[in-house]
Amino acid sequence: MTNASLSYGQAQVLQHIHLTIHDGEKVALLGPSGAGKSSLLNLLYQQRADRCALCPQDNGLVDILSAYHNIFMGGLDRHSTPASLWNLVRPLKRARTAIEAIATQLGLGTELWKSVDRLSGGQRQRVALGRALFRKKDIFLGDEPVSALDPIQAETLMQHVLSQHATAVVCLHSPVLALALFDRVVVMKAGSIELDQPTRQLTLADLNSNYITDVPADRTALVLPEKSSVVSSPEACVTGKIQR
Repeated sequence: MTNASLSYGQAQVLQHIHLTIHDGEKVALLGPSGAGKSSLLNLLYQQRADRCALCPQDNGLVDILSAYHNIFMGGLDRHSTPASLWNLVRPLKRARTAIEAIATQLGLGTELWKSVDRLSGGQRQRVALGRALFRKKDIFLGDEPVSALDPIQAETLMQHVLSQHATAVVCLHSPVLALALFDRVVVMKAGSIELDQPTRQLTLADLNSNYITDVPADRTALVLPEKSSVVSSPEACVTGKIQR
């Protein structure tokens, strides 16, 4: 993105963003609530929607459907309408096999056939991650995708999701997780990028002393590496791209 900005009415939420995401990078977006992380993630998704699996902050699940059917929704573009409708009544064999494997990897095996309104917050996040995995795209975009999980579970699942995607950009509140699993950290504040550096050049002390972020209560649960132009108008227009 080159000099990209975003406004909703009179409120400017992103200001003069310059950002390039290279294929193969794993990038963590940090910053306080309201910093513009979610807005930036949505702009990135609009740039490459055909290549992206998006895991939004609100999960975007259909409460009356089972975890299985919510995960299946990640692959709707690979199935015809008749096949998708039939899957509601009798799960397709190939899809069922693939989704059961994903559910097992995410620790959802026993919850797969429950409606998601019966699941906990952490389980719902696992379903949303499963749907993203079933998208089978090479770019993962996540907005606080493991915020309802404890630090160890968050690290384990995030590591698995990252291993299944060539490129990833993930909004986080945890600098610990960012330093442990990502190649690069981008810190946002008040709609602007305050910091953009490789994680090997950063320490937890750097982030905590200079940037306001939320840190998990159990910092020792994760293993850290060694040392390391949208014009202001009601209609948002975006300039920029994810570099391929």
